[in-house]
Amino acid sequence: MSYINNLFPSPATTPIAAEGTKKSTDIMGKEDFLTLLVAQLQNQDPLNPDDPTEFTSQLAQFSSLEQLFTLNESMENLVTSNANADRFATLQTIGKNVVYHDSKFEYDGNGEIELGYQLDGEVTQAEITIQKNGATIAVIDGTELTKGNHFLAWDGMTDSGTQAEKGSYTFAVSVKATEGESVAAAPLIKSEVTGVDLTGEYGGKLLTMAGEVSFASILGVYDKGYTTDNEGVDEGEG
Repeated sequence: MSYINNLFPSPATTPIAAEGTKKSTDIMGKEDFLTLLVAQLQNQDPLNPDDPTEFTSQLAQFSSLEQLFTLNESMENLVTSNANADRFATLQTIGKNVVYHDSKFEYDGNGEIELGYQLDGEVTQAEITIQKNGATIAVIDGTELTKGNHFLAWDGMTDSGTQAEKGSYTFAVSVKATEGESVAAAPLIKSEVTGVDLTGEYGGKLLTMAGEVSFASILGVYDKGYTTDNEGVDEGEG
């Protein structure tokens, strides 16, 4: 009789507990196994003792389980350690520019904001359309048409010549390639990090001039003034 099988029954014979009724106390642990094993030895039939081969096999299985439990605990500690390292790494981004994919941004009503596009090939025309509440307020022509990452500064002026108000905006990138060619374009934002929210997972969130962004979502970190046009945004801190 194997107590390993009793501890970990096969899926075909495992009863399905009703939702909300299963408790952690229903799962037998290492101490329970040892208790049952000792009880088995103490109460075995003297005229028909347990097979020593099976007993040795059970001990070997228990040793393997012990190693798996230890490995699982070590992996959990490693994940926690890496998560903490990510959180501290975000502090180094304060005061620097980060680049990330997004089509939404916040505008404070003053100054400029850097919007961009990532091209996977050369195009003949690139255009950024800025909208607020679904209405187009400005259209900007891109001057860089080669493969890579390109940015341009929007000064907050609308096509009607007025200053855009503070609030949330979206933008879209449209491109034209040479006849017969297909080129993908993705929106990019480059903004200065003003703070860090460490309460989230995987490094938390970065607070930028253009809004919040997950640390895990950023494509690159650069010193202010560093030019990212035509550079791989995944190069890391510049």
